[in-house]
Amino acid sequence: MCGATEGGLSLDGVNVAKEAVIQGQVLRGEEPVAGAYVRLLDRSGEFTAEVPTSATGHFRFFAGDGEWTLRTLAPKAQPVDTRVVAATGSVAEVQVLVSA
Repeated sequence: MCGATEGGLSLDGVNVAKEAVIQGQVLRGEEPVAGAYVRLLDRSGEFTAEVPTSATGHFRFFAGDGEWTLRTLAPKAQPVDTRVVAATGSVAEVQVLVSA
C-alpha cells in the first residue's frame, strides 16, 4: 500500500489509465480503524484478495473491471459488505462505516 495522504491514499506511481483501482477507508464513527481486514470478493462471492487497513484505516486493491464486494472485518464489529464497481482508468473511492 502507498502511504496515506490527507484526503486519502496517494496515487503517485500508479498509472490509473491502465489500472482499475478500488481504495478507501474504514471508519468507526469519525475515527479510522487500523488493523481491520478488507476482503475482495468477485461477483459470485468467491474470495479474491485481502488486505489489512493501515494505521489511518486505508486500503487499496487493483482489480479487474466489473462488480465486486468488499467484506470488511473489524474488531468488535459485525462484517460489512459494500458493493463497488471497478473500471480501468478510474479510482473507485469507498468509505466503509463499521458499528461503534
